[in-house]
Amino acid sequence: MSHAIEVEELVKTYKGSRRAPAVRALDGLSFSVEQGTVFGLLGPNGAGKSTAVKILTTLSRPDSGTGRVGGFDVLREPQKVRRVIGAVAQRSGVDRDATGRENVILQGRLYGMEIAELKARTHELLTAFGLGDAADRVVRTYSGGMQRRLDVAIGLVHRPQVLFLDEPTTGLDPEARSEMWKEISALARQGLTILLTTHYLEEADHLAKRLAIVDRGRVVAEGAPTELKSGMRGDAVHVSLCETGGDHAGRDATVHDALAGVTAVRDVMIDGCQLHARADDGARAVPAVLQALEARGVAVTAVTVARPSLDDVYLRHTGRSFAAADTEGETGLKKEGARR
Repeated sequence: MSHAIEVEELVKTYKGSRRAPAVRALDGLSFSVEQGTVFGLLGPNGAGKSTAVKILTTLSRPDSGTGRVGGFDVLREPQKVRRVIGAVAQRSGVDRDATGRENVILQGRLYGMEIAELKARTHELLTAFGLGDAADRVVRTYSGGMQRRLDVAIGLVHRPQVLFLDEPTTGLDPEARSEMWKEISALARQGLTILLTTHYLEEADHLAKRLAIVDRGRVVAEGAPTELKSGMRGDAVHVSLCETGGDHAGRDATVHDALAGVTAVRDVMIDGCQLHARADDGARAVPAVLQALEARGVAVTAVTVARPSLDDVYLRHTGRSFAAADTEGETGLKKEGARR
């Protein structure tokens, strides 16, 4: 099967200032997307996902590396790339003082669509996305979920070959997010190539046929969600440790020493007050883990055992949990925003 998107060694660095250092947003990012599939770029805030989308949709230029979309080079053939793509950015670009219908028609006119075809296409899309009854209402009266569905409809008006969805469900409530998942799944069944960026583990697991896990501007793991999880042999054992008044280094060394003799567990990692380990049989391993920690005076507040998840895959390849990395990335983005 041919590739709709090809990315090779993309590098992008945002210049620093006297108050903040330069930021390497992409550090050799490489992946490819087969035609007619949903491909997920999964990573925490600040991982470089949106920067990659900006480059692939010709809104930004890389320092080095190449990108091709629909067979066209994003640097040498930007106009051709724009003709074959639809893009839904993190932040909505609709005119909130215009109606839903007017927004879709305006986008179609920008692509040079004939008015008769455009009116029919607008009606088709607004109906398909459950916005038919609200088509002639101004967008400021739409709910968040309705506005996001309008964003997708606008991105599809010219029948693109590839659709970029950059964090399409951020800020939506659970019901609206579920509805958006249904819409994306329906588009995938029609054979549209979709590149989806998300920092929601469940979203990537549910929607993507294949995904690349991105951390600090690089792909650290790639494959189908089921393949990535099945590569994590056994169960995940998660132990919540009590706070130690800031002396994490001493406590962590004690924990590692305590579990060194527990043959039932492996791949022990400590992330703040969370201990993560693997075990062939998690339920049987828990008593030995608790006994070893208690013998060394390490207090435990909770223990859970679960089948492998994408969070475990991320932890294995980066050495920290997805939630911790997401918080770290969010802090970095706020600093970057303050600097600018």
